[in-house]
Amino acid sequence: MTKGIDHIVLAVNSLRDAAGLWEQLGFKVTPTARHSWGTENRLVQLNGSFLEVLAIGENAELTEPSEGVFSFGAFNRDFLLKGEGASMFVMDSTSAADDREAYTAAGLPEYAPFSFERIAVSPEGEERQVAFDLTFTADPLSGELGFFTCHNKFPENFWKAEYQSHPNTVRDLSEVIFVADDPADHHEFLKAFIGERTARLSSLGVEIETSRGTVKVLSPSAYESLYGVKAPTRREGLKLAALGFSAENLESFGAYAEALGGRKNGDFWVIEPERMAGVAVICS
Repeated sequence: MTKGIDHIVLAVNSLRDAAGLWEQLGFKVTPTARHSWGTENRLVQLNGSFLEVLAIGENAELTEPSEGVFSFGAFNRDFLLKGEGASMFVMDSTSAADDREAYTAAGLPEYAPFSFERIAVSPEGEERQVAFDLTFTADPLSGELGFFTCHNKFPENFWKAEYQSHPNTVRDLSEVIFVADDPADHHEFLKAFIGERTARLSSLGVEIETSRGTVKVLSPSAYESLYGVKAPTRREGLKLAALGFSAENLESFGAYAEALGGRKNGDFWVIEPERMAGVAVICS
């Protein structure tokens, strides 16, 4: 069964500064929340998917990874050693057990089950329980990018219409855009991770339709030609280079983008990754 894009983890050094950039771009950002192990986040909720802007909090007690055990906190800490950016790609889930079974059948790496819960604050200031089951796996060719599924156990407490209504009129995360030296090297992993049997291969790269949004893997030259942005080179394997959004009013989005140094490129807006803590923003 094809999954949908759930969220993107954006690892940053300063949660305040990075969240401020998304607010300057016309997004509403949720209040700060802290995981029990010490990472802190603020979210940008969209139509069924979200961005998790994440930093390592003060006095964080991060568990180190071990054989068969993935450490969310340590992974993002180590990711930040090479700079800020999109550190993890997450698909939605209805059952962690089903995900583990599917990934085992596909020959993907396995890690111990991981679940957590915390108290979220609604726009009205009410405290509500949220809980998640995370199922981690890995692309053997892309050790510097994290992959997991997320089963949201209390969606009614998580999603809030007020947080999903943004002044820049963006409603959807429509595309997740990766760069790889040879995109075809990664399409079998991504198909298995997403739960999709088919992918479109072309001279530009690989494209996979999910139940919520499109996944693209482009060669560096194709990425630079399409978006006019320099392809990332800092990490090995797949690099999550850009996020594509859909706005109801592109002119409204453009006013925010221009203030952040964005530029119009044909029928879409582009903001360089240097201005958005390591990830490019594309909006049409």
